[in-house]
Amino acid sequence: MIPARFAPVLFGLILSGLMSCIVSGIATFRAMGLVEGVGAAWLGAWLFSWVVAFPTVLFVAPMTRRLVARLVAQGPKG
Repeated sequence: MIPARFAPVLFGLILSGLMSCIVSGIATFRAMGLVEGVGAAWLGAWLFSWVVAFPTVLFVAPMTRRLVARLVAQGPKG
């Protein structure tokens, strides 16, 4: 088991992996269509996207949490 202190990093790793896989798959399919080699192109696009997405998620997540905290109601009225 992974220690709980790594939960935010693991969450970012999984979230960025899934989202970059989905988005790169849609973009690759739209650009190429269902042709031979689309799977390999998708894999290449996904891996590159994940390399960018993972550190981006780790960097942007704290700012996003602060923004959400300002936008939602606090206390028992929420």
